[in-house]
Amino acid sequence: MKLEGEGKLLRIFLGESDKIDGTPLYEALVVAAKEHGLAGATVLRAIQGFGARSRIHTAKILRLSEDLPIVVEIVDTEEKIRVFMPVVDDLFQRSGSGGMVTLERAEVIRYTQGK
Repeated sequence: MKLEGEGKLLRIFLGESDKIDGTPLYEALVVAAKEHGLAGATVLRAIQGFGARSRIHTAKILRLSEDLPIVVEIVDTEEKIRVFMPVVDDLFQRSGSGGMVTLERAEVIRYTQGK
C-alpha cells in the first residue's frame, strides 16, 4: 500500500484505565483500525495530563497513576477515517468512558510497506 498527499490524522484521547469488556480501550481501537484496513495506528502513553474533570494524572514517582493519558493516532485518507468514525463512537459508548477525538489535516510525505 502506498499513501501520499492529503490525508487525515485521527487523534483519540482517553485514559489508560478505560476498558471495554475487560480489554483496554486503546487496544480495542487499534484492533478495530486494523480490521477496517486503515494504514496504521500508534498508541502513545503520556506522563501527565488532565481532561474534562480537571483531575491531573501523572507518572511522578511519589504519586504513580494507573490512569495515565493515552493518545491513539491513526493516519489515512479522509474517506477511510470518516467510515471508521462510527466505530470509534460505538467503542466509546460501549466502554462508558469519556474522551476526546480530533481530526486534523495531514500531509503524508511517505508511507509504504516493504523495501
